[in-house]
Amino acid sequence: MKPASFDYHRPQTLEAALGLLARYGDHAKPIAGGQSLGPMLNMRLARPEHLVDLNDLVELDFIRVSDGVLEIGALTRHQRVATALEVRRVHPLLAAAAATIGHYAIRQRGTLGGSLVHADPAAQLPLIAVLGGAKIVVRGLAGQREIDAADFFRSVMTVDVRDGEMVTSVRFPRLAANSGWAFELFSRRRGDFAIVAVAVTLLLDSDHRLASLEMAFGGVGSVPLRLDVSAVAEAGAIPTEKWIAGVSTFAAQSLSPEDSVSIPAVFRREVAASLMEKALAAALARARGETA
Repeated sequence: MKPASFDYHRPQTLEAALGLLARYGDHAKPIAGGQSLGPMLNMRLARPEHLVDLNDLVELDFIRVSDGVLEIGALTRHQRVATALEVRRVHPLLAAAAATIGHYAIRQRGTLGGSLVHADPAAQLPLIAVLGGAKIVVRGLAGQREIDAADFFRSVMTVDVRDGEMVTSVRFPRLAANSGWAFELFSRRRGDFAIVAVAVTLLLDSDHRLASLEMAFGGVGSVPLRLDVSAVAEAGAIPTEKWIAGVSTFAAQSLSPEDSVSIPAVFRREVAASLMEKALAAALARARGETA
C-alpha cells in the first residue's frame, strides 16, 4: 500500500510548524519518528492533506533536570530516553520502560512526543507518564498549556491536543532517591505492544514498613490505569510474600479489561496478577537496597 497524496512541509522553527498546523487545522498531521504514523499512512488509516515534518526542530530534542523535575523534549528519541545518564539517574523507571519499546531501530527513530500523542493504551511511555503524574506541555500560536497526564489521555488514540497545537515537552517529577520501582510487560513476541504492562513505585520508612505505593497498568483499558490499592496496602504494612500476593490479586481483580476471543479478560487479569507480583518483589528489593 502507498499513502494517499499529501503536501509535504518541513518547517525550520517551532513557530513555523505551529503556523502550518494552525493554517491547515485538522487537515494537517505532524510527523517526527513516524514509527506509528508511517504504517497508518501506508494503510490509508490516516489521510492528512498536509504532512508537517518536525525533524528540523532541534529545540525540541533535549533532556533537562531542575527543581525536582525531569523535562524531556517531544522530539527526543526513545533510545536517548532509555540510555541518557540524566534519565537513568533521576528516573530509572522511565529509562527502563523506554528500553523495552519495540526494537533498536524503532527506538532510534520513535519520539517521546509521538508515543504520547499516538496514545496506544498498551504503550510504555503513556503508562509511566500517568503513574508518575507527569505534565504534558502543549503549545499553539495562542499560547501554552500544561496538562496532567491523567487528563491528557482521553481514550484509545485520543488525547487533549487541539487543532493547531502540538506537544513540545513532558515534565516528569523525579523519583525519590530511595524509591523502589519496577516495570514489567507481557507480549506475544519481543518488541510487540504489551498485552499487559505494569509499573510500580514505592517507598519504605526507616523500619522497612510501607510508606507509599503507586501502581499503574497498561493494556487493560482504553487509557493507562493508575490504580488505588490503599485498601489492601496501608501505610505501615510490613511487605511480605503473602502481602505481595494479596495486593497483586486485589489489583488484578479490580481491572475490567475488554473480553475477546483472542485475549479473554480472565487471561489479562491472570497475567496482570503475575506481573504485579514480580514487579512488587523487584521494587521492594530496590527500596531495601538489595539490587541496583
